Amino acid sequence: MTGGHEEARDGGARDGDADRAYQGRIDNGVHRYSLRVYFEDTDAGGVVYHANYLRFMERARTDMLRCFGIEQRQGLEATGAGKGNYVVGSLQIDYKRPAHLDDVITVVSTVEALGAASCVIRQRIVRKNELLTDARVTVAFVGDGGRPRRQPAAWRERFETLLQAGME
Repeated sequence: MTGGHEEARDGGARDGDADRAYQGRIDNGVHRYSLRVYFEDTDAGGVVYHANYLRFMERARTDMLRCFGIEQRQGLEATGAGKGNYVVGSLQIDYKRPAHLDDVITVVSTVEALGAASCVIRQRIVRKNELLTDARVTVAFVGDGGRPRRQPAAWRERFETLLQAGME
């Protein structure tokens, strides 16, 4: 973001409002979320602990949804067919190289597949042009009791837009 105000890819204003705070951006179907590695993210040797890559990816997925106008709290507070939330159904990750204390890394997320109740998101963590991790995360939209249900139509349309933009 530049200057505290930026236009989102979908044309919505991004004004830094506390309820709509963004850290990432979407360009041509690719979401980028950058962060610095802090001491709390590392082991005693200054290397990022393996489970923290999952935290970084979770934050990036949440921010990707926000950038596209999807607030997960809406699903949790909804009633009827729109009530639910996204959960990780499966995760495959390859660790290529370690990140270290004070590195600036970027989580690069793209939508690879879309189902009625699920979405496959590829997430790569890079340092400059160096690949650190490569993951495929399948998220499912679930309702009460943890049962899969169709994603809200408006949300699915936004994922479809990301999927199509990423294929161009």
